[in-house]
Amino acid sequence: MTEETPGFEEKPDVPSGATPDDAAEAVDSSEQEEKTAPAGDAARITGLTAELDQVRTALTERTGDLQRLQAEYQNYRRRVERDRVAVKEVATATLLTELLPVLDDIGRAREHGELVGGFKSVAESLETAAAKMGLQQFGKEGEPFDPTIHEALMHSYAPDVTETTCVAVLQPGYRIGERTIRPARVAVAEPQPGAAPASGKDEAAAKDEESGGPDEG
Repeated sequence: MTEETPGFEEKPDVPSGATPDDAAEAVDSSEQEEKTAPAGDAARITGLTAELDQVRTALTERTGDLQRLQAEYQNYRRRVERDRVAVKEVATATLLTELLPVLDDIGRAREHGELVGGFKSVAESLETAAAKMGLQQFGKEGEPFDPTIHEALMHSYAPDVTETTCVAVLQPGYRIGERTIRPARVAVAEPQPGAAPASGKDEAAAKDEESGGPDEG
C-alpha cells in the first residue's frame, strides 16, 4: 500500500503504456476545464445583470405611469368638485331670484304694519330659510353710490352731500356671497352744481367776520 506524498498536486490519470505526448494532452485538457468553468459563471452573471436592468427600467416606467394616472385622477376630482359647487351656486341663485318678489312683498307689508298673525310667522320662516341658503340683503340710506351694486332710479341735488349718495332705498339689493343677484334700486343725490369746499383763505375771512373783524394794531 503506497502513501501519497504531501505537498504534491494530483496529476491527471495517464493510462499505463501511454506515451509522453498522451500525458501532456491530459494535463492540457484538465487546465482547459478549469479555465472554462469561471468563464461560464461570468457569462451567466452578465445575463442576469442585463435582465435585472430591464426589470428596473420596466418598474421605473410603470411607476411613472402610475404617478401620471394619480395626478390625472386628482385633477379630475378637483374639476368635478368645482363643477358641483358651481352648479349648486347657480341653482341656489336661480331659486332665490324667483323668491325676491315675495321677499319684496313681505318687506312692504312690514313697512305698512300688515305683517301680523300667521302671515308674520310664515314670512319670517321664509326669510330665515333664504338667509340659511346664503341670501344677504344690502342697500342703506346715506351710503355712497356704487354703480356696481346700486341702480339709480331717481336723481336730485342736495347741499348737504359731498359725493353722490344714496338718499333713499326704493328696493333692497340681494347677494349670495360675493355674487350680486339684484342691485339695490335707490334714489341718489349729488352736491349742488358750482358748490365747492371753502378755501383756507375764505375760512379765515369767515372766522374774522364772526369774531368782529381782524384785530387792529
